[in-house]
Amino acid sequence: MTNEAPTPVTETPAASTSRYVIADRQGFRLGAALGSWESMLALLFVAAFTICAIVQPHFLDMVNLADGTFNFSEKAMIALPMALLIICREIDISVSGILALSSVAVGLAHTNGAPPEVLLPIAIATGTACGWLNGIMVTRYKLPSIVVTIGTVSLFRGLASVVLGDKAFTGYPQLMTDWGQGYFFGFIPREFVVLLVFALLFAGFLHCTTWGRRVYAIGNNPVAARFSGIPVDSYRLGLFMLTGAMAGLAAWFLTGRIGSTRPNIAMGWELEVITMVILGGVSIAGGAGTIGGVLLAVLTLGTVTYGLSLANIPGIYMTIVVGILLLVTIALPRLLRGRRIAK
Repeated sequence: MTNEAPTPVTETPAASTSRYVIADRQGFRLGAALGSWESMLALLFVAAFTICAIVQPHFLDMVNLADGTFNFSEKAMIALPMALLIICREIDISVSGILALSSVAVGLAHTNGAPPEVLLPIAIATGTACGWLNGIMVTRYKLPSIVVTIGTVSLFRGLASVVLGDKAFTGYPQLMTDWGQGYFFGFIPREFVVLLVFALLFAGFLHCTTWGRRVYAIGNNPVAARFSGIPVDSYRLGLFMLTGAMAGLAAWFLTGRIGSTRPNIAMGWELEVITMVILGGVSIAGGAGTIGGVLLAVLTLGTVTYGLSLANIPGIYMTIVVGILLLVTIALPRLLRGRRIAK
């Protein structure tokens, strides 16, 4: 019986190449996942949450965390349709003016004896009408949306100021207070729950329906979308009206939360809403973005703002931090893509 040495197995060049190609593809997929916009936002959110929890001893108090959602819920409600509008290569600068005028409409109706149940439809109808005006100017008269809405934000807020003068509407019904300041199960803010429900609805429509695919098609190439049979102007008009309607809904919640309507209500909110959308990964050039990214941006900004407010840091510093977060989130994915290309 002879002892023969085992014959060494040599790997063919094709097998070796195949193994390295598979490993390279797996590495590329992992790098792409880690370098995606949503992944970077998730990391930023976790980092911001962790740092605030370490630095601020009362940050993790569940009551404080729940109350912190009041600071961004109404803005985020407007950011959801704004994301769809920007994906379609349009923008609405007038959302804060729409909110102010909707709040004034609610105040006028309440002052003149309207029952509490009709105040919400009045707010949404007012916002929808304002959005319709913006959409008609853009789609029928082919005016740039940024120019139109810069004009209408002054129009809507000016109308609100003329109606109010130096007065304020107060004494709103308990129904609005319950929804603006109330909780589900004693600790979950109602506004935040409504925001999450709308986020799911918007995500479902945008990412899982033909309607959503058409929105992306319009943003990528409106001319090609029109030639393929998509009613581009109808979609754009509908999105302007939807943005106005959500601004009206936010007006109803905000008015119930603060209990009054004043001329400076929601002043400057349009920039914060647009920051949420752009930070969420929606391309200002249109055709790209996700609702999940927008929601992550909302939570990240809300966490940072809440942590800074606990530290009694003035609002101007909060603006600086928000700007840094926006720049970092824009720069990091591009840097990672550049490194992968260089390799």
